[in-house]
This record gives sequence, C-alpha cells and structure tokens, in this order.
Amino acid sequence: MVKPALLVLAAGMGSRYGSLKQMDGVGPNREAIIDYSVYDAIRAGFGKVVFVIRHSFADEFREVFSADRFGGRIAVEYVFQELDSLPEGLTVPEGRVKPWGTNHAVMMASGVIREPFAVINADDFYGAEAYRTIGDYLSQLGDSRNRYCMVAYDLDRTLSDNGTVSRGVCGVDAEGNLVSMVERTQIERMPDGRIVFHDGGADEPLAENTPVSMNLFGFTPDYFAYSQEYFPVWFEANRSNPKAEFYIPTVVNRLIGDGTASLRVLRSAAQWHGVTYKEDKPALMAAIERMIAKGRYPRDLWK
Repeated sequence: MVKPALLVLAAGMGSRYGSLKQMDGVGPNREAIIDYSVYDAIRAGFGKVVFVIRHSFADEFREVFSADRFGGRIAVEYVFQELDSLPEGLTVPEGRVKPWGTNHAVMMASGVIREPFAVINADDFYGAEAYRTIGDYLSQLGDSRNRYCMVAYDLDRTLSDNGTVSRGVCGVDAEGNLVSMVERTQIERMPDGRIVFHDGGADEPLAENTPVSMNLFGFTPDYFAYSQEYFPVWFEANRSNPKAEFYIPTVVNRLIGDGTASLRVLRSAAQWHGVTYKEDKPALMAAIERMIAKGRYPRDLWK
C-alpha cells in the first residue's frame, strides 16, 4: 500500500490577513495551522510533505518548517512558485503582477511527487477526519490513473463570522462523483439565518448542507501532465487579463467535462476553521484549545 504525499500550497502571502499567515502561531506553543495539517497527515499515513513556497520568504519558511521540526516522522521537500515559472516559450505579459493561481502552484511539484497526493491550502484547518478520509482513499489507488477525489464540507461549517467567503459549490451525481464545481463569491449568513451569495447582483440562497470545496483535493500523478498540457492553452486565452488565475477547479472541470477523469466527492461533517480575516484567529485558537481538552491533539504537537 503506497503512502500518499501531501502538497501544501503556501506561496500566497494572504493579503487580506495582512501577514505571512502560514507561519502565524495559533496553537498553545505558537504552532501554525501547517503544524496541525502535517500532524494530522502523519497520523493518516502520509509519507511525504511538499511545500510550495516563494523565494522571497524561503529562508524564513524553511527555518521554521524544517524536517527537524517534525522529528523525522515525515519526509519534507520544497518547490517554488514564481511569476516567471512558466513553460518554455511563454513569457510574463507586461503589467502582470498577480500569481498564476492554485493549479499553477500544483504544477510546480511535478518533479518531486510520483505517488497519489492530496492538495491543501496552508491557511485552512481541515481537521483530522478529513486527512483520514482522503488518505484512506489515496492509499488504495496504487498505479491507477484518472481517479481523483476531494473532501467536500457542508457549507454552513465553512463560513466566517467576520466577512464573506468564496466557495466552490459542488454538483454531485448519484454515485458520489463530481459533476460540476462553480465558484460562488461573497457568501455569508444573513441576519435572518439564510445563507446567500451575492455575486451577480441578486441574493441567491444556498442550502446549509450544500457540498463545497475547500481546496482539499486528491490526485494521481497523471494530473501533472494534464495540467502542463492545458496551461499554455489557458495562458493564451487569458494573456490579456492581468487578474486571471489558473485554478484547480479550472482543470478539474475540464477533465471531468471531457470524460478524461472522474472525481469522487468524499463528504466530511467536520467543522472547517481558517483565517480568511485577522478577526478569525481568536475563534480558531479557542477551537484548538477545545480539541486539546478533548484529547484530539497533545498540548505540544512535536514533543
């Protein structure tokens, strides 16, 4: 049984949060969200963690999240996502300053991941159950191709009390496979209790148990080749848009739509925690304290 890898997307600086939130302490001993993610992944049987970072903070990041930090319990590698990390023949358009998006970040790991792998955001606290769920699925895939998965959360368990959020709303068929994923922005709970999204003008309601993506995906290594093949096509179509991003759902929807791959939606009833806004941090810290009190985590993760 192969041990899956964990790919952590940590190249973003978190502009809304206002700091390098990947390293911000949220645990009782200043553990970061990444610490809890790696801890949960180790318990779920993952054998390697790969961090996607940027050269501008690489030294600081590697000093904090070194292999020594995790006590040798998991292999650690680093890859880099930069604006000029482009396939041969492509150049950065004039005026482009925005990074190329989450799926571009995934592509940076093609040289170091050869096993089934999960993708996570560095600043999302997914919970131990989610890592067990996706780890169990990935560890059974062996040399399979074109069989992907994701952990979907109930929408009402992914909201922030401090502002609107964006979520990938998932359509799922009777077999539990993804049919479509549509990005909805400006989602919030209204004073009357309804959950709505505001993109497009009108307030459109969403059910509390709507399955949504929190960017917790599982892929087999063939996904890299599909991404690298499609990126130049996407690049040419979006070259003049300085804000366009090559997102994971962009590629997933394409591969599902043309029948190349299937993606199993693994449901989680867990409560997601994150730091979309600076004001979210105290609630996350309190939630971690409650989980420690219930014995779900030790007070010092790496002792």
